Amino acid sequence: MTDLDSIVEDAGAAFSVAITPADLENAKAQFLGKSGRITELMKGLAALPVEEKKSRGAAINQAKQGVEAALTVRRQALADAELQLQLKAEALDVSLPGRQRPQGGLHPVSLTLERIEAIFGSMGFDVAQGPEIETDWFNFTALNTPEDHPARSMHDTFYVEGGTDTAPNLLRTHTSPMQIRYAVQHVKKHRALIDAGGAMPEIRVIAPGRTYRVDSDATHSPMFHQCEGLWIGENVSFKDLKVVFTDFCRTFFESDDLVLRFRPSFFPFTEPSAEIDIQFQAGPPAGRWLEVAGSGQVHPNVVRNMGLDPEKYIGFAFGMGPDRLTMLRYGVNDLRLFFDGDIRFLSQFQ
Repeated sequence: MTDLDSIVEDAGAAFSVAITPADLENAKAQFLGKSGRITELMKGLAALPVEEKKSRGAAINQAKQGVEAALTVRRQALADAELQLQLKAEALDVSLPGRQRPQGGLHPVSLTLERIEAIFGSMGFDVAQGPEIETDWFNFTALNTPEDHPARSMHDTFYVEGGTDTAPNLLRTHTSPMQIRYAVQHVKKHRALIDAGGAMPEIRVIAPGRTYRVDSDATHSPMFHQCEGLWIGENVSFKDLKVVFTDFCRTFFESDDLVLRFRPSFFPFTEPSAEIDIQFQAGPPAGRWLEVAGSGQVHPNVVRNMGLDPEKYIGFAFGMGPDRLTMLRYGVNDLRLFFDGDIRFLSQFQ
């Protein structure tokens, strides 16, 4: 073995024990650095004769190439090892099950509204939807609410831009305006029949939706839901109101033992009027009377505003709060929980 073969072998051995790039660079300096063994041999060529210098120089270059080849192999091995460590640390196990997004569901108040619509739908009532920004006429005047009524106060109602000083626009305070809108369209549709003295098809409709008032506490919210109902015909009596609403409440709460009380009251748009209370026979509210709705026979002025003759057409109307019905159905004692957006609370109803 020549001295050059020995240098190449020694370089390979030194490179193979280097475990970091820094160790490898230190080993390289022993052979290819300014004072390395190959470099010293190259310096010694100057003292040799010309003929010997050529052959010796060629042999040294060949040995240098062998050292550089061994260095390249070790560098690549260290780089591959570093890459494997990185891949192992950042490994993605594709065999793991995916993280599924939990399935959403309807809000508890939405569930109540769907239930209300289904029950009244089975009784032949249509469902009417309308604008939440209403005119003063539909929200108050058409419903026989005088101009000095407290509900028209700026402190009780949200007025919005648009309209005029005498006919302002506002966020509706109830869904009763839809009773007027629906009845007016119904009368227009059957005007020829009415003018001919024929029997107009009965108006039977509910109007669920969002409403707004300046009110906020455990049982009131500035935005809340209402569902108004209307039944107009030639022979619709207060007895029909009692039968319809009693049947609705017993179906909604799934209790045939539910007792209703119609308590005399006052509303501008009905006469006579009654508050509707229910009494549960079981559960936490057992024995207590709880107000759930207002009702009454539609006032003659309101019937006229629908375009009908109050001497011929008569009917009843009612209005209830789906939010309160939801509280009673699910045993919730604070209305604000429905609108806080707490997923822990809302997920209970999925």
